Amino acid sequence: MESPPRLNVAVIVPEELLEQARVTRLMFMVLMGMIAAISLVVGGIGIMNIMLATVTERTREIGIRRALGATRTHIIMQFLVETISLSVVGGLTGILAGLLCPLVITGIREFVFWYAPNLMRDLPEVVQRVEPQIVLLSLPLAFGISVVVGVVFGLYPAYRAAQMDPIEALRHE
Repeated sequence: MESPPRLNVAVIVPEELLEQARVTRLMFMVLMGMIAAISLVVGGIGIMNIMLATVTERTREIGIRRALGATRTHIIMQFLVETISLSVVGGLTGILAGLLCPLVITGIREFVFWYAPNLMRDLPEVVQRVEPQIVLLSLPLAFGISVVVGVVFGLYPAYRAAQMDPIEALRHE
């Protein structure tokens, strides 16, 4: 008696597909989180460099303030207020840019519909109709993170300004 031919058959259970989709989504979220963290560090380093340049340019002013009685705490607070101001302006600018994204994306999509209708027809329906959504909770969260990054990366320049010797700072040209 002859045995029937063997077939290579794979059975895919929908639960496996759902688990795979969950893992892929988690990996995407981790990747996006890492990109956001790197962006925050780069932005913080930019703020720190700006503030270090400000401290260097204003060495004489710091020396005069210290000679007139300003304490190290006063100097630290002065530079932290400037850093927080930079962070607030940057955070507000980022929020405004984010709020403009839906308008820009819609405008670009309409332009492509007008300029290359065949290209847009070939795209999947979801791409043709997708609308960016802004989660309102993300606005104060992003703003708060912006200010925290500014304070954290502004501490070193403020501390460095406060540690200057008033006599040496007055001699600085």
